[in-house]
Amino acid sequence: MTTRTADGDPRFEWRGTFSNDELNALHAECFEHRLFDDDWWKQVNTFSLGWVCMRVAGQLTGFVNVAWDGGVHAFLLDTMVATPWRRQGHATRLVEEAVTQAKPSGCEWLHVDFDRELRDFYFEACKFTPTDAGLIRLR
Repeated sequence: MTTRTADGDPRFEWRGTFSNDELNALHAECFEHRLFDDDWWKQVNTFSLGWVCMRVAGQLTGFVNVAWDGGVHAFLLDTMVATPWRRQGHATRLVEEAVTQAKPSGCEWLHVDFDRELRDFYFEACKFTPTDAGLIRLR
């Protein structure tokens, strides 16, 4: 599903197309690391239920990935919005579109983990429910 808006306004697209270069650049900006050369297109098409791209005037300005276990669990990963578009509700819209599109898949659960400073965003803005969870660092 695509939400089309006036030119210059964000457009959200489920399973939208993107180049690896533009998603690698967005990821480096949003997660503050060096630029990688990851094959995002292969990764999401192999392991994901779907993803949402946000574009403004054709430029990739936001993204969220919905990874999948092949069964009833989906996982929200890599929620990102380019710096000029932050704090305007766009990340919430990305997550809302991901939730809307994941519902008809047959998955029963959408999981997310995040850094402590994002609690209000995921629990209040996106309506996730707090749960007990565990984590083992592998490297």
